[in-house]
Parts: sequence; structure tokens; C-alpha cells
Amino acid sequence: MEVVSTQQAPVHQHSSLTGDAVVAAVPRIADAIARTPLEDAPRLSAAVGARVFLKREDLQTVRSYKIRGAYNVMAQLSEQELSRGVVAASAGNHAQGVAYACRTMQVSGRIYVPTTTPKQKRDRILWHGGDFVKLIAVGETYDAAAAAAQADVMRTGAAWIHAFDDTRTAAGQGTIAHEIVDQLGRLPDVVVAPVGGGGCLAGMATYLRSLSDDVAIVGVEPTGAVSLSAALAAGGPVTLETIDPFVDGAAVKRIGSIGHRVMAELGATIVAHPVLADVAPRPAVPVLDADVRHTPSPGTAHIMHVDEGAICSTMLGLYQNEGIIAEPAGALAVTALADLDLPPDATVVCLISGGNNDVSRYGEIIERSLVHQGLKHYFLVDFPQEPGALRRFLDDVLGPDDDITLFEYVKRNNRETGAALVGVELGEPEGLAGLMDRMSHSRLHCERLEPGTPAYDYLT
Repeated sequence: MEVVSTQQAPVHQHSSLTGDAVVAAVPRIADAIARTPLEDAPRLSAAVGARVFLKREDLQTVRSYKIRGAYNVMAQLSEQELSRGVVAASAGNHAQGVAYACRTMQVSGRIYVPTTTPKQKRDRILWHGGDFVKLIAVGETYDAAAAAAQADVMRTGAAWIHAFDDTRTAAGQGTIAHEIVDQLGRLPDVVVAPVGGGGCLAGMATYLRSLSDDVAIVGVEPTGAVSLSAALAAGGPVTLETIDPFVDGAAVKRIGSIGHRVMAELGATIVAHPVLADVAPRPAVPVLDADVRHTPSPGTAHIMHVDEGAICSTMLGLYQNEGIIAEPAGALAVTALADLDLPPDATVVCLISGGNNDVSRYGEIIERSLVHQGLKHYFLVDFPQEPGALRRFLDDVLGPDDDITLFEYVKRNNRETGAALVGVELGEPEGLAGLMDRMSHSRLHCERLEPGTPAYDYLT
């Protein structure tokens, strides 16, 4: 993964981000947001050996925390600024917050989203905004949509409502931490939050540090979009050339300057990731071993990475056990619990940041989860052109708990053999060694497709 440094227009930042700014935002946004539950999570607590709570921002007015920042910015605009309308860019959740504020305040808005934004989120944006909002889809990433939105602002003079890189946005999002402390009646020991543009993490961390230096703060990025880690390693924000857009709510190529600054000032350490070697051969901050479970000690700050497949497994676990419909970004914090070594008496709060998940995506979510767990594998199998070949494969190669989930075969010529793409779901991950052994002793030529290779991506 390559990175390129780029210059960006200065972000619209007013007063510095402080604990007092977060406190001031609480009454300002109170009428527009829901006070979301802080729920005990017995299953997760038992799994990690600590007391885990879930901050349910998926139950927010627009199903994500983003309304907190959007409304905090718009509530501070002058009448003259509001009369020119507002412009925003978003992967979907911030857009819903802006749309809700536009309709509530009767302000016209233009919202730019990537073309990859799920239909469910687009529909919700239009529903929340009604006649006050125009939705414009452009580019394949948040960053492309943001560039188009900034061009609009320069052309029209509309107010720019940034999704994360504005201290007013970050302060509004930081009110989540204010609520957590109020609901717990004390400070938590560890707070785990997702990282996209970094505004939410910056706002929460700033407020928590204004109260105490002892709270451990953990930011979690998807492995396909590690923009905060890249910035910390390089000593400043850089632009990732490519990202995986699957975790759409956190797929940002370039971290916000506020998020980077706050976490750098907190002395955040980062876990190892291949992209960091490209960004900075000698990282500007400590880098932890990615294969070691980390203990978030009092006062520390860590940035972790979790695999998209692991996120999918977490989403399914939350749905099947807690009845929580989390979007991929919403499951980031909970996914990271498996890689943390938590003291048994620790109070841990994980932010469920959003629940705007399109039901049509669940096929891909299940698929990614099975591959991550080592239960789903794909093979190219050369079958001889003779009767009974498939039957012998089923009898001699498949194990008793294995199942064929995909079989695609087309005879295109008169060769003596023909290739088929075969998907196999195992009864347990340990069954792969036996399956591979039986394949090696069969008359068939079988080639396993490795996830992440061009052949795998193209054929599956």
C-alpha cells in the first residue's frame, strides 16, 4: 500500500478543542439528540474477563453519533451563514446528522456522498432532510466526495460542515464521553472507540483527559484504512493511496489534523502494520507488536487495527447474541476487545458508533466472517471429463462435516479435463489440513485460492 503526501486546504477550526468546549456543547445539542443507553454486556465481559459496557450510539436519533457534531456546528452558525446554506461530505452517517439539522432548522443543504455509499444510508439521508436537502453522489471514497464538496463551498460561499476536522464537530462528538461518565457515575478505566476521520476519538479523549490522566484510551482502525496510524508514524497526516471501502463509516484516506494532533499529544502508540514501513521506515512514535495482546495501562493511548473479516464476525455475534444491528464501523471497538489483555477489575466502555447497515450486505458479511474464521475456502479443481468424477470428489475428498457452497463449471472445449471453482465450508477450522491431504492423494489436481490474491478476488 503506497502513500502520498498532499497539501489540503486549511480546515475550518474555531476555538481550540478543550474539555470546556465539550461541556458547552451538551446543552446546545440536547434537544436534537437522544441520551443513548450505556448497557452492561455480560457475554463480552465473560469473554475478556473485565466489566464491559456498550455505549449504544446506534440508537441515536439518526442511528449514529454523527448528529452530535453536525448539530453542534450548525447551531453556532450566524443567520447570515445559514442563509447561504450548508454543504457537507460524508460516507453516510454525518450526512444524516446534517440532513436532520437542515430540516429541523429549515436550512438548505447539499450533501456529497461517495458512489459506494449503501442505498440504505442514501434513503435515510433523504428521509431526514426532506425538501431541505439535495444529495449528490460523486467518487468512490469519502475523500473524493469531500473534494467535490469543498469545491462547492469555494464556488457558492456555503458553510462547510466538516464530518470530523472542525473543533466544533469534535466537541459535539465528545459529548459521548460526557454522557458515559455521567451514566457510570465515575470514570471508566478503558474507553475503546472507532477511528475514521478522528474527530470523535479526539473529542472523547480531550474530555476524558480534562478530568483525569488515568483513563486508557484505545482507538481502533480497520486494517484497510489506517490513516491515523500512518499519520502518527510519519509525524503528520498523509494520504493513503488506496483503502478498503468495506468499513464505509471509517474508510478515510487522510486522517483529520485534529485527530492526529490530539492523539500525538497523548503519546499514542500504534500496532504494527505493513503500510507503516512505507510511510516511515523509522516511525515517529512507538510501534507495538501486532501479534501480542496489549494491556491498556492507566493513562496510555493505543491505536489498534482489526481485520475486516473479524469485524464481520463481531457484527454477527452482536446481532445473534445482543440483538444489536451494528454497521461495520459500529463494530470496530468491540472487535478490538479480543486483542486486549484487560485487568479483571477494569471497567471498559466500547462505543457502538452506528447501526446504519444495509441488510443486502449480510451475504458479504457472512462470507467475510467465514473466511476470517478459517471455515470457508475456495479451490480450482480439474475434473476429468468422465462419468462419476464429481461423485468421487464428494466421496473421497470431502470430510463428513464439509459442505460445498459453490460449484461453477463450464465445459468450454474438448480437453480431457475441465476446471471448476469449488467453495467448501468446513465443520471446523482444523479440518483444512485433512481436506488438503485428501486432495493431494486424489487423482484430481486441486489448487487452493489464497485470500487477497488477484485470482481469489477475481473468481470469488
